[in-house]
Amino acid sequence: MQYRVNPKNGDRLSQLGVGCMRFPKSEEETRKIILKAVEEGINYFDTAYIYSGSEEMLGKIVKEEHLRDKIYIATKLPPYLVKKTEDLDKIFRTQLERLQTDYIDYYFMHMLTDELTWERLKKLGVLEWIKEKKASGQIRNIGFSYHGGKEEFIKIMDAYDWEFCMIQYNYFDEHKQAGRSGLEYAHAKGLPVMIMEPLRGGKLVTKLPAEVYRTFKEGDEKKTPAEWALRWVWNHEEVTVVLSGMNSLEMLEENIRTASDAEAHQLSDTELALFKRVSDVLDKTIKVPCTACGYCMPCPKGVDIPTCFAVYNDMAVEGKWASVKNYLMQTSLKKEPHNASLCIECGKCEQHCPQNIEIRKELKNVKKSLEGFYYKPARVLIKKFFKF
Repeated sequence: MQYRVNPKNGDRLSQLGVGCMRFPKSEEETRKIILKAVEEGINYFDTAYIYSGSEEMLGKIVKEEHLRDKIYIATKLPPYLVKKTEDLDKIFRTQLERLQTDYIDYYFMHMLTDELTWERLKKLGVLEWIKEKKASGQIRNIGFSYHGGKEEFIKIMDAYDWEFCMIQYNYFDEHKQAGRSGLEYAHAKGLPVMIMEPLRGGKLVTKLPAEVYRTFKEGDEKKTPAEWALRWVWNHEEVTVVLSGMNSLEMLEENIRTASDAEAHQLSDTELALFKRVSDVLDKTIKVPCTACGYCMPCPKGVDIPTCFAVYNDMAVEGKWASVKNYLMQTSLKKEPHNASLCIECGKCEQHCPQNIEIRKELKNVKKSLEGFYYKPARVLIKKFFKF
């Protein structure tokens, strides 16, 4: 296993980490995966309060197999379940009990999607709470995971002295969500960056156009689409840990083989050109030729135009209902909504679009595709549940 150093504290973190959301249902199989991972040098395990049974399973196996001093445990606090100050300790105590440990190495604010959510937590005393937990040693490093647009990512990044962050990043999402610019911004601030969804939950392995598979085989017929995708992420020196939800020994072993010799700046110009060809194939499935440059922003009514188009375009790979979920997460899991139907057709955005996109027309298409009869009720429930 190869390691990348956390510039903040010197931790040597395995560049392949285990994402614990997709553990097998069988404790026996999960135990085999965890033991094999540690045996092969993986030392970063990522779970969350809301991953059903995950913290309990990880904690039980780590305790019984005496692995705690061999690994770093990362878990997450869901801000939307924090309704009052007391909830911070209530949730954290539960996590320590589940994980059977007295400290967390890397503690996330989970899905911190906009600055207003962070401001709400601050009003509930989260800054004082973090300070106390770090002073006691119960939290070693504090960071956040992110789903949203570029602008909000920068705002959150600058809102606190974070010690690490996690973003979604892969060759298909190079310019979506936080994107390459967000990755580089975090790195420039000295933060280790953990990567989630390097394979888009397997969609960059099993749900690609036939031409993509042919293109990868032309590059090297022995490499699988998963290996190509992971090598692309590790090619970035700004990346620290790449998480993979490996729910079988076969998957674990394949990813370990890839991680054993994947390095930053390793891909040749020819191989990078291959990814350009793959991107060109995928671009043919795109409905709106938005490059997420942001020239159309800010919208006077708050529409996050690049994010709306990014989710809309992703329907070709993600499918209808996964895209609806992503759309709700990225436009409504916030104090202030950013969805397409807020557009009043003022046309200001179109004056600045270098791609000459008919933005008003395309936002109507986004609304039609992703804001069906279910959207408003879902939005109301989200606001009620999150107390926005």
